[in-house]
Parts: sequence; structure tokens; C-alpha cells
Amino acid sequence: MIELHPDQQSWTDNYKLLIGSIVPRPIAFVSTVNNAGDRNLAAFSFFNGVCPKPFIISFAPMRRADGSKKDTLRNIEETGEFVVNIVSEPIAAQMNVTSPTPEFPPEVDEWEVSGLTPTASVKVRPPRVLESPIHLECELVQVLDFGEAQAGAGSLVLGKVVLVHVREDVYHHGRIDPDVLRPVARMAGAEYARATDRFEMPRPRAEDWLRQHGQGDKP
Repeated sequence: MIELHPDQQSWTDNYKLLIGSIVPRPIAFVSTVNNAGDRNLAAFSFFNGVCPKPFIISFAPMRRADGSKKDTLRNIEETGEFVVNIVSEPIAAQMNVTSPTPEFPPEVDEWEVSGLTPTASVKVRPPRVLESPIHLECELVQVLDFGEAQAGAGSLVLGKVVLVHVREDVYHHGRIDPDVLRPVARMAGAEYARATDRFEMPRPRAEDWLRQHGQGDKP
């Protein structure tokens, strides 16, 4: 095994390790507005759930190369609100055009660039992506900053989901249908993954293992 010490490597080398090892990663397509009402739409693949009640989700925007905060984070800190739009295959290409390198300047409206349709949210100010099959309207819980204002640093945004919108054909008997949702996930570099090659593996029962190893049914 090769041993790699993060403290002895550049942030870019650590970044390559991170995005190549933690795969596939779900994508948070985050819509925000600032206090002036300017819209922003950006994708983040450091995204996951935290707990179901309270319904908390998280995503982690990194700092720009110059150490500055991204527009999404600044908007959330200003307003305390955001929407996570789940990315499905039909809108993957439009999601991708909102994340060029280098980034668009703040005055560019990613909604216009992508051609996606903003639709009003119910409990928060940022609009939702109409074409997305699932929207999570969120109120900010906390922002945790890691590292100084430099490249490689980042923040963890914790949001409470106050309202969920699910397209009717995706939602069946209280569950999300992955075949209809057609989610996409981020790999390393320019690679993405589909959720079309799946397998089932039921969780084992602890009592079965204990019984097989003579540890069950003890007085």
C-alpha cells in the first residue's frame, strides 16, 4: 500500500485524491439569491443528507483559487435560504454549463446560460429549477468554515429542509423511484455516473449471526 500524508501534499493533490476516492457523489444543484434579488445557480458534488427529523442536509462549497467565497455561499450567508434541486439525466448537460472554468463573474445569470426555468418557491425566496424532479427548500442552520481564506479551504453548509417538492411520477407509495428519477452522480474529472446498474443486498439480522455462532438465546 502507498502511504500519502495530506499535510505534506498540495491542496490540488489532496483534491484529486478526494474526488477520485469518494465516488460516486450526488450533486446538489443549488439556487440562491442575494439581498438585491440577483439570482445564482451552481452545482456542488460534496453533498449529502444529515438526519431525517429535523430534516437536515449538507453541502460543502470550496473556496475559489484566490481564496474568496463563491457566490452561492455569500448569498446563503446574506439571506439564510437556498434550494437544492436534484439533478437527473435530462438536465445533466444544462447543469454542467453553469459550472465553467474559470467561473462566471457574479453579473452572469446562470439561469439564462442554462436555459432552465425558474419557478417560485413556497417558503423561501430563491426559485426552484422547474425541470428538476425534486426540490428541497432550505433554511440555513449553520455554516462551518475550514481553513483560512485560501485555495483548498472550504465550508460546510447545513440546511433545514422546510418543504419538499417531488414530481408525481417519481414518488410511489412514499418512496422515490430511481428508474424514473434517473439521477446522475459525479466521479473524478469530467466523468459522471448513472444509477442504472444496481444490485440488492439486504442487511443481515444480528440475531441470525448470534444464533449461528452460539451466542443467541442465552439466559
